[in-house]
Amino acid sequence: MGSMSIWHWLIVLVVVMLVFGTKKLGNIGSDLGKAVKGFKDGVKGEEEKPATTQQVADKTAGATIDVDAKEKSKQ
Repeated sequence: MGSMSIWHWLIVLVVVMLVFGTKKLGNIGSDLGKAVKGFKDGVKGEEEKPATTQQVADKTAGATIDVDAKEKSKQ
């Protein structure tokens, strides 16, 4: 009784799937994967030299951004 067999783990898995649903479990797994990937990219990013303002301007030179400007009213 000290260790859990495969049948115990399967029953636990079925109960968790019934409580949370497969869609929510998939979303949790996806979010966890994105967090791990973001952490790895962040750690790797420290080793790389950050882009300068000129490099960013060169990359976005051909890009067009459409925005709607709204006038701020004074109250």
